[in-house]
Formats: sequence, structure tokens, C-alpha cells
Amino acid sequence: MRPVVLALAASVLAMAPALAQTPAAPSAMTPPPGPGDWRPIDAANTLVIDTNQGRILVELYPLLAPATVIQVETLARQHFYDGLTFFRVIDGFMDQTGDPQNSGAGGSTLPNVNAEFHFRHTPGVGETDVTQIPGGQVGFVGALPEVSQPGAMAAITVDGKVNGFGLFCAGAIGMARADSNDSGNSQFFLMRGDHFELDEKYTAFGRVVVGLPVVRAIKTGEPVADPKDRMLTVRVLADLPAADRPNLRLLDTTSAYFKAEIAAVHAAQHDDFNPCAADIAVAGG
Repeated sequence: MRPVVLALAASVLAMAPALAQTPAAPSAMTPPPGPGDWRPIDAANTLVIDTNQGRILVELYPLLAPATVIQVETLARQHFYDGLTFFRVIDGFMDQTGDPQNSGAGGSTLPNVNAEFHFRHTPGVGETDVTQIPGGQVGFVGALPEVSQPGAMAAITVDGKVNGFGLFCAGAIGMARADSNDSGNSQFFLMRGDHFELDEKYTAFGRVVVGLPVVRAIKTGEPVADPKDRMLTVRVLADLPAADRPNLRLLDTTSAYFKAEIAAVHAAQHDDFNPCAADIAVAGG
């Protein structure tokens, strides 16, 4: 089987220089979000990853990578991921899993999925644009920041759409692959920190909304020596019995509250603005 390649490159930004890695702080002038500023978690596209270290909830975004989301959800429904270890874990970088051989060389019997490094979308449909950067704009698809071409470009494109790509923020889920861009199969990785050098080179297709401390608690190693940290079960949230589903709401990144908060932080931080540091609060339990 092919080896899975996920090189840890130098930590540099592969985008406009306006996205430096400085945490964003909420504005003290902004009131707390109101009832209309929250949304329910997308149960149909959320992975419930129960590990020996605790539970991780990962909301997936078909707008970013439809084929990849279908692949991973299909494998979860086949119980493919149950019991698989985190076999390659780099502190500050990522946790890699999803290999039945627990080595990086295996995969599933499903066909590989093509790379979905970029997504094409109508501005404001399924995503929200929050602020401009040189040559483009920053927005959010659910809880994951993305960078797109300027929305004005949609007026001069044949399909009325623009290109964008998800950012590899802490908590992002990405599809592992071999040397070929189109070799993603079953293995994925969860980001422990922001690593923009992966942007446009790997498929980002969702983000951890609950359990980032669990992601960071997984035993490290490249490979992990005697890996014991594993995914006990992986389920799609909508497939759980109603009584077992957490009743969670996320801060709605399409809300006027969130847009105003991001705009205020960007205005205060200028070139040090980092959308990955935006607080996507979670309520409920």
C-alpha cells in the first residue's frame, strides 16, 4: 500500500500577509450574543468521535469538500473507524488516524477521492464573508475560516461564483493523502494548532467544535510508540438515538453579532488579524 505523506513544512503563511498568527480578543464594547445569534449543530454532518481520552465532535462542511465528506461519513456508518489508533501525532501540529493497519500505509476498499483543496461558491450562499484582506476576503463556512476571491469577481465569472479554500486552523479536519493529490481514502488528521502552510495542499473539510483539548491530549510520536490512544467509536450525530445526542448550539458565524465582532477585532489588530482565533462559542450540553 502507498505510504501516506503529510510533511510538516516550515511554519509560514501560504496566503495574504494580513493573516498572521496573533490571537484575536473579543471586544469589551460588544454585548454578549442574543438568542438569535446561535444555531443548532448540524447533526447530519457532525462526526461523534469517542476516544479513550474523551469525546470529539467535528462538524463537516459539504460546501468545502462534498466528495470527502461523503467518503468519511460512509466509512463512519460502516463502523470502519472503530478501534483505529492515532498512529502519527506531532505536538502543536496534528493527530493522524483512520488507517486499519495503524501505520499510515493502509486504507479502505472504497475508491480514492479527488483533491478538494478549493471550493467554488456563490458569495454569501452557504458561507459568510466577514472582512477583506489584500486581494480577497475572509469568511466562514460554519466554524471554519476560509479565504475567497473578492465577491465582486462573481459578476464577471461565467457561473457567478468565486474560488475559496478552508484554512488549516487548530481543530480543522483534513484528508491525508499520498504523493498524488487525488489519493485521499480513509485517513484524516485533526489539527492541534494553526498551520497555514497546509492550505491549498490538503483538503480541509470541517472543524472540531467540541473536544479540542482531547485532540491535544493524544499521545505524540512519529510514529507513536505503542499507540494506545484510539477512536473507540465514530458515528454521525444524526444516527445516534435522539436521547443520546448532545443538545448543542454554536455561535452563528452568519449573524450580525459575529460579523460586527470580527470587524472590530480586525480594525484593532490590522495586519496581525488571525481569523482562526475567533471564538466560536458552544452552548448547551
